[in-house]
Amino acid sequence: MDLAFELLKQTLLVLLDVLSLAFLLCSILSWIDPMRQWRISAFLVMLTEPLILPIRKLCYKYHWFEGTPLDMPFMIAFLLLLVLQTLISLL
Repeated sequence: MDLAFELLKQTLLVLLDVLSLAFLLCSILSWIDPMRQWRISAFLVMLTEPLILPIRKLCYKYHWFEGTPLDMPFMIAFLLLLVLQTLISLL
């Protein structure tokens, strides 16, 4: 039982690492390819946007961060991902 839990934990941490890397690459590529014409850019957006979309909808609904030039829902989603990763690693 202990081995199965540890295996599940490590698998989740690897998946969260891959997702964190996808977030970072997506943010870097948004400067280089802002129109998302490259396949890798489109793939990374397809991978990360379902996690950002609920936060984006919530922010737009309540007009949070309306005048900021930064993509705050993206940053919040990335921060929540890092917090989740930290909490799982502490188990």
